[in-house]
Amino acid sequence: MIQIEALASRLFSAKQNAAPVGRITAEHMDFSLNHAYEVQKKLLGLHLDAGETLVGRKMGLTSRPKMQQMGVNEPIHGFLTSAMQIEDGGEIAMDGRIHPKIEPEIAFLIGKKLKGRPTLAQAMAHVEGVCAAMEIIDSRYQNFEFQLPDVVADNGSSSGFVIGGQMKRPKDLDLSNLGILVEVNGKPQLFGSSASILGHPGRSLVSLAAILEEEGLSIPAGAVVLAGAATAAIPLGPKQWVRATFQGLGSVEVRVKG
Repeated sequence: MIQIEALASRLFSAKQNAAPVGRITAEHMDFSLNHAYEVQKKLLGLHLDAGETLVGRKMGLTSRPKMQQMGVNEPIHGFLTSAMQIEDGGEIAMDGRIHPKIEPEIAFLIGKKLKGRPTLAQAMAHVEGVCAAMEIIDSRYQNFEFQLPDVVADNGSSSGFVIGGQMKRPKDLDLSNLGILVEVNGKPQLFGSSASILGHPGRSLVSLAAILEEEGLSIPAGAVVLAGAATAAIPLGPKQWVRATFQGLGSVEVRVKG
């Protein structure tokens, strides 16, 4: 029998203690995507009970490189809390993380509550601003090995996020094809395009609104939504300086403590 609360507690403990656990699907062959989202909801509750606040949502596996990297073919979603946010240009520690990686993101700042099943134009009309961003992922599973339900239960492997200081209005950008450069210690590592995010990152927002509608939820004003990565993730190590530069949006950066 699948114990939803026990599994959520296991994943929460794995995150708090930086102690990896075995994947759930190896233990429960019938662990489904529906089960996974129930675990994720309980996991969010544990974060809130610990004093964190819900600040937004994230979409995952919305780009072909990411899907190929993770071996799946459909997008997922998760939550963002106040404890996950890192200041632009700030430092992060390897301590407290298991096997962290980082990836470039487009961040939407929601100006008006978004609900229902909007069109792309309707969804973008609810966006107050667009920013460069990066997400730190850190699966709580041993060897970074999991199947789709495992990673959904683990909140899409989310560990942290950082948002750049430059905000643009959607109408001032062609979001369908923004060039992206990721550098590590000043050396180019990855090149990408926002087109890799469902052809237009706004479609990620459309998808999230529809998913939440099925759960009777919406995206509130003031929320942050990460649209999903446009490139594969880069493993993080001590003393790294990572910067992602987005065409028309400036850059966002973070340093890893030695």
